[in-house]
Amino acid sequence: MQTPAIALTGIGLLALICQWAAWRLRLPAILPLLVAGILSGPVTGLLEPDHLLGDLLFPLVSLAVAVILFEGSLTLDFRDLRGHGRTVRRLVTWGALITGSVATVAAHVLLDLTWEMASVLGAVLVVTGPTVVLPLLQTLRARAHLTQILRWEGILIDPVGAIGAVLVFEFVVLGQGQGAFSHTLSMFARTAAIGFGLGMLGGYLWGLVLRHHWLPQRLHSFGTLMIVLTLFTLSNTLFHESGLLTVTVMGVWLANMRGVPTQHIIEFKETLSVLLISGLFILLAARLTAEQLALLSWPAWGFLAILLWGARPLAVWLCTLGSGLEWREKALLAWLSPRGIVAAAVASLFAIQFEEAGIPGANMLVPVVFLVIISTVVMQSLLSRPLARLLKVSEPEASGFLIIGANPVARTIALKLTEAGIAVRLADNNWDAVQEARMAGLPVYYGNPLSEHAAQHLELTGIGHLLPLSPYRELNNLAVLHFEHILGHGKVFLLAEEDIRNARRHREQALEHLPVLFDGEATYARLSQLIEQGGELRSARMTDNFGLKDYCAIHDQRLLPMFSVSANGRVRVANTRTPLAPKPGDTLISLIHADSPEFA
Repeated sequence: MQTPAIALTGIGLLALICQWAAWRLRLPAILPLLVAGILSGPVTGLLEPDHLLGDLLFPLVSLAVAVILFEGSLTLDFRDLRGHGRTVRRLVTWGALITGSVATVAAHVLLDLTWEMASVLGAVLVVTGPTVVLPLLQTLRARAHLTQILRWEGILIDPVGAIGAVLVFEFVVLGQGQGAFSHTLSMFARTAAIGFGLGMLGGYLWGLVLRHHWLPQRLHSFGTLMIVLTLFTLSNTLFHESGLLTVTVMGVWLANMRGVPTQHIIEFKETLSVLLISGLFILLAARLTAEQLALLSWPAWGFLAILLWGARPLAVWLCTLGSGLEWREKALLAWLSPRGIVAAAVASLFAIQFEEAGIPGANMLVPVVFLVIISTVVMQSLLSRPLARLLKVSEPEASGFLIIGANPVARTIALKLTEAGIAVRLADNNWDAVQEARMAGLPVYYGNPLSEHAAQHLELTGIGHLLPLSPYRELNNLAVLHFEHILGHGKVFLLAEEDIRNARRHREQALEHLPVLFDGEATYARLSQLIEQGGELRSARMTDNFGLKDYCAIHDQRLLPMFSVSANGRVRVANTRTPLAPKPGDTLISLIHADSPEFA
C-alpha cells in the first residue's frame, strides 16, 4: 500500500532524476519533469495528487506559484528594460500584447472557449522565460546581437507576462456571475488597488528592513520568504485572489529600490525554486486525466500552429520594423519562443480555481498549455541550431575566455588576451577585485559564477574556454565541472595545486580526465609570485627561422608559455596533455620571469 511518505519520497527521487537528465541532455528541466508527471499520473496511475494531498493541494500550489512569481519579478530591474534596445522593449510590451491577442482569438475560434477563458489562455501563453530560453541559447550560438535580444526578452517577459496574466485572470474571475460590467470593473479596481497598494507598501517597508540591516543577514532570505507568504495570505484575506498581484508587485518594487541587497535572497531562492518547481510540476502533470489528454485533438494542434507560426512571426515582424535586422535574423527570432515554468504554474493554479467555480472550459486550460510547452521545447531544442546554420546566422566557434577570478593574476592574463584580440569575461564575488577589473576596462560579472543568477546574467557570447584562476581550489574545481558541460570537453582546464598528492585525492575521478594548465606546476601562488616579482606577459611572433625553442633559449628557459594565437584568431592553451607547438605566423603569449636574461 502506498503511504504519503512513500509517495512524497518517490516524487523527490523522480524530481532528482529529471533534473539530472535535463543537465546531461542540455534540456530545460521543465520538459522531463512534465513528462515524468504525465507518465506517473494519467498513464500509469501511480500518482494521484488530489488523493495524496486532499485539501492541502490548492493551498500548496497557490503558495508555490506565489513564490515563483515573486522570484521572477525580483529580476525585473527597469534599468535593464531601458538598456537593451528598442527591439527588446517592443517585444516585451507590444509583442506580448500581439501574441496574447492572436492566441485569444485562436482559442475562442478553434477550441470553442468563451472569450473570458480564451483571454486567460492567451495571457498565460505570452510568457517564455529564461529557464527554457537560456539552455537553448547556450547550444544555438547565434549572432551576438540575436542572442542578446532573445536572452533579455526571456528574462524580462517573465515578470511582465506574469503581471499581465494575473490582471487578466483577476478581471475574468471577478466578472463571473456579476452581470454588470460596471460592477466587475469596480471589483477589479479594488483588486488592483489592494494588489498594487499592499505590494508596494510591503516592498518598501521590507526594503527598509534589508537596507538598514534591521535583521541579521543570515535571516534575510528566510525573512523575505515569510513576508512574501504573509502578504500573499493577507492580500487574499482582504480581497479574494489579489495575492498573486501583491507578491508580483512586491518583487518588482524590491528589484528597483536603491540600496536593497537582494543577492543573498536570489541565491536562496535558487535552491528553493529547484525544490518547488521540481515537485510542483510532477504533481501538476500527474493531475492530468485521460479525458483531458483526449481533448488534444486537431483543434488543439491547430491552435499550437497558429501560436507558433502566426502570432510569434507577426509580433516579431511588427516589433522589429526599423531595427536594421536582416530577414534571416528576424526568421530566427520568430522561430524561438519556448514556453516555460511560469506558464505551466500559473495555468495550473488558474485551472484549479476555475474548476472549483464551475467555469466552462477550465478543463482545457492545463492540457493545452502543457501541449504548447512540450511541443515548443522539443521542436526548438532539436531544430534551432540547424535552422541557424541554414539561415547563416550562426557565430563561428567561440574562442573567448571566461576567467574565474578578478584578482591580479586573472587581470594580468585577461589584459594580455584582450590585447591579442581575444574576448574575455571575468567572474568574481569579491567587490574590490571586480572594481579593479572594471577600472582596467575588463568586462566582469559580479557574483557567484555557478549560481542561477549567473545562468541568466553571465554573458557567454563569444566565450569558448574556461580558465580557473581563483585562489580557492573548491571554486576552481566546481567551476570546471559546471562549465565543462556548457563549453564542452577540451575547453576547460584545471589549475595546478600546491600539494600534488592532496590535489589528486580531492579531485577524484570526476576531474582526472581534465588537463592541467600551462606546465602543470603553475599554481595560483606561483603565478601570483612571478607577477609580483616583476614578471610580465609578452607576445612574440613565430617565424620560419624563429620558433618556440629559439624563444625559450634566449630567455634561458625563464619563461612560461601560456597561449598561442593563429593568424585567423584561433587560440590554443598550453596544458599537460597538449603542449604548445606554435607554427610560423602564430603569436606566442608567455609569462617572462623577472630574472630572464632578455627581460630588459
